[in-house]
Amino acid sequence: MVLVDTTVWIDFFTNRSEPHVDKLQELIEKDEDLCLCGVILAETLQGIRSDAECRKTKEHLETLIFMPMHRGTFARAAELYRALRKKGITIRKPVDCMIAAVAIENDLTLLHNDRDFDHIAKHSKLKILKTKKPTESSTTS
Repeated sequence: MVLVDTTVWIDFFTNRSEPHVDKLQELIEKDEDLCLCGVILAETLQGIRSDAECRKTKEHLETLIFMPMHRGTFARAAELYRALRKKGITIRKPVDCMIAAVAIENDLTLLHNDRDFDHIAKHSKLKILKTKKPTESSTTS
């Protein structure tokens, strides 16, 4: 099961051509189990200006598996944040630690486009779904 971060959903719904969007499209086509949590739902919906687009996006996200966040999730998020700070790593958005905590406690793999998750994964049990980055040889000058 794959937890899909807000950064991926935003790029997906705005039709950006990015490796993480391609990976999400591939997962959808393979009918993989995709999930989200309350923080991802809120972050994704809050930036949508159009009421019609917000309704459409909400309907799409309602088809996903919803992962609950409990008291322990928030405590684990704080532990992650504190552990990284002790190593000299400051996570820019503490909400990312909440998302990572959901993934860790449910043994989910995270699909994202946010370097903070790479830092978290390097120093915790967070599993990251790798995406293919475009190579320089495939771009034209």
